[in-house]
Amino acid sequence: MSERGPFIVDADWLQANLRKPGLSIVDASWYLPAQQRNTREEYGQAHIPGAVFFDQDLVVDPDSDLPHTLPAPQLFAQFASAMGISAEDTIVVYDGPGLFSAPRVWWMFRTMGAEDVKVLDGGFDRWKAEGRPVTNESTKIAPCVFTPRFDAESVASLDDMRAVVAGGGRQIADARPAGRFAGNEPEPRPGVRAGHMPGARNVPAASLGENGHLLPLDALRAKLEAAGLDLSRPVVTSCGSGVTAAVVTLALQSLGHTDNKLYDGSWTEWGSRTDTPVATGGE
Repeated sequence: MSERGPFIVDADWLQANLRKPGLSIVDASWYLPAQQRNTREEYGQAHIPGAVFFDQDLVVDPDSDLPHTLPAPQLFAQFASAMGISAEDTIVVYDGPGLFSAPRVWWMFRTMGAEDVKVLDGGFDRWKAEGRPVTNESTKIAPCVFTPRFDAESVASLDDMRAVVAGGGRQIADARPAGRFAGNEPEPRPGVRAGHMPGARNVPAASLGENGHLLPLDALRAKLEAAGLDLSRPVVTSCGSGVTAAVVTLALQSLGHTDNKLYDGSWTEWGSRTDTPVATGGE
């Protein structure tokens, strides 16, 4: 195991194994709408050889009015199969900066039953900066069937969160930046209140990495404990729309913490309602 745990793979390993049978490489780059970046176009211009593009705005529940709701297992399996990915593959997921949107897709594949899923250390930006191979050629996709084994225990619902906030014993780790958590900065989505769920702890996703690298395990543990989390107790992670919450989930699981869920609706769901309690300040 590396100093960053069992779910991080380095660029040297990936470059040496680009043509390894049973390896699926996934470009999971996604950016906030305000950044005005077209990830599908960027993938078409340059990606790691053999990578397929995972559209985080497309692989969602079509019946949900929330931005990134996890699709039903069979629908996810259709998308994964169309990408040529099997649940038995070694799946390496990357994004541009290295530790922003890739952990969400890492979590999705694991939640749907894939066991050998990794995140590329440093991301595509570092891969390019180091002069490693890129291509604009379309990846040839072989026919494949992804057979899902859905882990419902890894997903928290609105009702679950109501119970937690009411005193359900599970800790809440909110991955949004400190200003949004405290309610000092507005939410980027219209109609969503500022603040956080009562009792939540703030663990900004950006604090868990450095230059696209997940922090070493001892530093991760220190960050999570300094935020007020007891790693011997259950945790549920949350963020704005369920994307960067997975950075905290990755950190927890890298430390061997297994009793954790991700609140899929996250603050977009909680903060847009009128019947959910909201706290402000640095609680």
